[in-house]
Formats: sequence, C-alpha cells, structure tokens
Amino acid sequence: MDNNIIDIFKEITAIPRCSGTHEAFINYMKNLSKELGYLCLVDEYNNILCKKENSNAKLAFQSHYDIVCLSDNCVPNIVQDGDLLKATDSTLGSDNGIGCSYMIALMCEKYDGEFLFTSDEEIGLIGANNLSLPLNASYMLNLDSEEEGEICIGCAGGVDIFGTNSNKKIIPNTDNLDLYEITISKLQGGHSGVDIDKNIPNGIKLIAKTIKECNGKLLDINGGERINSIPVNVKAIIASKLTPIASHEFMKIEKIDTKTEHLNVYDDKIIDFIYDFQNGVRAMNDELKVVQNSINLAIIKTGINEIKIELSARSMDNTELKNLKDETIKMLEDYNFIVETNGKYPAWKPDINEFTSKVLEIYKEVNPKASLEAIHAGLECAIFKDKYPHIKVASIGPTINFPHSKKEQVSIKSVENVYKIVKKITQEMK
Repeated sequence: MDNNIIDIFKEITAIPRCSGTHEAFINYMKNLSKELGYLCLVDEYNNILCKKENSNAKLAFQSHYDIVCLSDNCVPNIVQDGDLLKATDSTLGSDNGIGCSYMIALMCEKYDGEFLFTSDEEIGLIGANNLSLPLNASYMLNLDSEEEGEICIGCAGGVDIFGTNSNKKIIPNTDNLDLYEITISKLQGGHSGVDIDKNIPNGIKLIAKTIKECNGKLLDINGGERINSIPVNVKAIIASKLTPIASHEFMKIEKIDTKTEHLNVYDDKIIDFIYDFQNGVRAMNDELKVVQNSINLAIIKTGINEIKIELSARSMDNTELKNLKDETIKMLEDYNFIVETNGKYPAWKPDINEFTSKVLEIYKEVNPKASLEAIHAGLECAIFKDKYPHIKVASIGPTINFPHSKKEQVSIKSVENVYKIVKKITQEMK
C-alpha cells in the first residue's frame, strides 16, 4: 500500500474540494468507509470522522480536506516533473490532500484509529472551530505540516481586526491640487505568519508613505489580497500640490489630466494611521527561535462612503495576543475608526510530552536531523488542544513548497518518507 499514496492523492484531487465545497468528498468517504467497514460520521459543519464500530483507538489522525483555489470550482490537473508533483495553472492541493491520502491509506490497511477530516480550514478553521464529533483518542497526529524533518508542537494564536472610517467630505479645490493615480504591484507577497520576519515589503505601507510625504489628500484606495497574506497589489487616487515620489521601484505614479473644482476626500487620519502603524514583527521568542508577536495590515478598500481596513494579529501567547489586539483597537479608535474583531483562534503553547517525545524518537530513526519546532501561524491543533485538553498533539508532513500559489509543489520522495514515519507511529501506538 505504501506506494499507493500518490495514487490515492491523484484520486482525491479529482474530487472538487475548494473551501466551501463538501458534498462530493463526503460521499466519497461514506462509500469508502462502508466498503472498508468503518463508521462514517458527519456533523453539521461538514467535518467527517471515520472509525470502527467498537473502536479502541488510542490515536486520532487529522487533516483538513479543503484546498485553496485561486479560481472558482477549480479541480487541479496534476503534472509530474521528476520527483515533483505540480499542477497546471492552479494550486496543487497537496495542502492538505497528502494528509488525507495518508489517512485513507491507513484505513485501507484496516487500522483502528480515529480519522478526522475537517472542513474549510483555509477560510478560517471553520470545521475545527465548530466540531461536534466525539473524539476519544488520547493522542492526535495532525498531518498538515509542510517541512519534512520538523515536528510541530506549538503554533501562534490569531485574531482578525477590522476598522471602518466613514469620515468623508466634499471640499472646494481652492489650492488647485493635481490628481494622481499611484499603483504598486509585483511585490513578493507571502504568508503573514511564517513570512512576516522576511522583510517582505507591504504594498499598503509603501503607498501610505508616498501619500504622506507629498501631503496628499485621499480620494480612493484599494489593495491587498487575503487577510492572511502580505499585500502585493495596491492602487490609490490622491490630490496633491507636490508631485508624489515613489517609495519603491515597483510603484507607478501617473498624473490624471483632469481639473476639478471640488474634491471628495477621506479623513487624513486614514493615511496617518497606516504611516504611523508599526507593521510586522513586534517581538521574537529566542527560546523557540520563532516570531513571538506580529501584526500585518492586509487589506484596504473603499466602499461607497467609507474605507475599511483588515489586520491580522498573531502571538505564541494568548495573553500577549489579547494585549496586541487591545492596543491595536485603541490606536484605530484614536484615528477615527470604528472597530470590530473576528476569526480568533488560540495559541497552542509548545508542550513536550510522552507522545511528542515518541514521535521524535521514531522520526530520528528515519531522519537523524528531525527536531521539535513551533510555528508562527495558525494550526487546527490549537483548537483541538482547547476543545480536548487531555489530548496530546504533534503535527508532521512532507515538504510542500509555495502552498496556496500556482507554484505549489510536493516531493514524492518526501511524501513516501513521511508515510514510513506515520506507519511506524501507528505500530508503536497499538
């Protein structure tokens, strides 16, 4: 069966699994469970739990079954390039299709485990947050890590913060200000958790710097792609006496050849906030060699009469996360924003225990360089630790490069190496 992981992955990749799409995969798992002699339980949030009728499982396995799709209803077309699997002009869905494939392979071997497939992880950990299925195992192996050799035993908690500023007014253009369109694109971008310490430029911060330095008045601004990524594309229209100066080589500034007697401008405090805001890493954790606290200004958009901004705060510690959230809310309110928060998930405090030690010991038999790590991003593990305090959790997975992008790729060798480790763990935990 070991060699069939890739075949299983190809089979389930043909099933539509974009976030928000559930029915086809649920039906697939129901049919497979029936064929293999497992119960298949589904809750109202489309989470799936497969287990034997009189299970004595000590070990639960967990993966999310949804994938990031960059276009609606996308079904990836897998292409093999030597040792690498890629997809034609789309994400590959190896995050977390490979984890699901490991679990299906173990079910095919009739292993007595609890197999939990969660829904809609990629759009806010929705399935995990609303799980109402009975997990009885003492240990959980999450299969959503993306670096072979790393055993994840802790992750950051997060909260999304939304600010709205509706202060807009029409003023006479008595100073005869000129109009300019400022755009920035082609920036590197990246994940606002694991990439936040890589000095990747933030397009929204760069545009605010240019506007502030020419004392521009804001007429329109839109930018950023997702709440959990560093913004790449931003466009603004401003009025200014001074010619704006580009703050980055990828910034374009074009004068708009229109004269206007009146200007419909937004509150100057919007640009002041962005300019003054300390974006990025706020503190490091020297012990774990990981970012401790960070915040990313991810999205800005103009509505009919308001401007909205979206920020994503993260911390390895729940108290520090609350402090960062409260401090950001206070600052936004001081700059005339109305604030709300959403999408909160807890930090998973690193915990070395008999299970994580056993996983490390087994891993080192295959890869002597294996290590215990914590990551500055949200994992479903944090929610399971919160829901089931007794459960001991570790997270592993093969090397997946450029997840969530058209460049996503996974190494077949790495997939096979990690499955050997998964198999050894199942044998040891019987």
